[in-house]
Amino acid sequence: MKIGIVCYPTFGGSGVVATELGKALAKVGHQIHFITYSQPTRLDFFNENLFYHEVDIRTYPLFVYPPYELALASKMVDVVKYEKLDLLHVHYAIPHASAAYMARQILKTENINIPVVTTLHGTDITLVGKDASYAPVVTFSINASDGITAVSEDLKKDTYEHFNIIKEIEVIPNFIDLERFKKQKKEHFKKAICPDDEKLLVHTSNFRKVKRVDDVIKIFYNLRKEIPAKLLLVGDGPERNNIEALCRELGTCDDVRFLGKLEAVEEVLSVADLFIMPSEKESFGLAALEAMACEVPVISTNAGGLPELNIDGKTGFLCKVGDVEDMTQKALYILDKDNLPRFKEAALSRAKEFEVSRIMPLYETMYDRILATQEKFQAS
Repeated sequence: MKIGIVCYPTFGGSGVVATELGKALAKVGHQIHFITYSQPTRLDFFNENLFYHEVDIRTYPLFVYPPYELALASKMVDVVKYEKLDLLHVHYAIPHASAAYMARQILKTENINIPVVTTLHGTDITLVGKDASYAPVVTFSINASDGITAVSEDLKKDTYEHFNIIKEIEVIPNFIDLERFKKQKKEHFKKAICPDDEKLLVHTSNFRKVKRVDDVIKIFYNLRKEIPAKLLLVGDGPERNNIEALCRELGTCDDVRFLGKLEAVEEVLSVADLFIMPSEKESFGLAALEAMACEVPVISTNAGGLPELNIDGKTGFLCKVGDVEDMTQKALYILDKDNLPRFKEAALSRAKEFEVSRIMPLYETMYDRILATQEKFQAS
């Protein structure tokens, strides 16, 4: 099967999932064509079934903002025609689903019918999509797709709640590559960070307000009063300056390290004792799944799709958004030497349920069903 994958090529969850899905599909023999404005961050190895097509975004004095959606639709048309793609799989509704619709309509004028699958990842629905100025386009584009998936039951519910979607949305959860995300022997790294055997906490995110990174600092501040601990913050974003200021205010700077954007985040997770995810909203919680695969239990909020991943009292704990005191007490409970081993074991066991070889076939089944339906329609 020849599949075009359209995604954002950044460190965000949707781009990571799209890239990892493409890589996994290529490994089993499908020909995968990535279509985006720069090479995806995780498209980092050679495979004869992987191809990359860069969207050419040109600037003109007439445009304050370059018309990316038009450039993307044109590139889709070009790749579908000349690579003879069987299907387009677009990740993130805005603007990929609408660009795919435009491309499909153009291709129909040349008697080329290309089916489109749209995967909803979260903020395209819960944040951006709720903007009234985008809602009609988002609704139309999703309904115009031949297949629709969401990464959690919570996101599916949100989509039906806020948009007039008349088609079925199939839940296919995010997944993990356990060959990459697994506990590595990095004792020297742990010793360098925690020379006196302090407990090591980790948080990764894009440092937006919705991630509530300030709660991570407050939890760490409270926890450090009780036990020796260190904190690693992976990622970057608009809230970083505020978080640095909060560290200075609370006097935690010596025990907190900002590592910035890291590609090999699994190396950091391999030495962590606890992962903190106090987000206001998470459609799935891919970063938490990556931590669990590295045998790291999770303290998270009970928001969005997190309860579908993090099992309260087993793989970690679920707490109310903003309840820093409860998160602190639950963190201390997990970090107790008599409790930590079973939480680590349960985290890994749960992560194995989302191994890519279990999830990828769900997409393949959807592709086959859509293509079979198209062939039946064309034959009638």
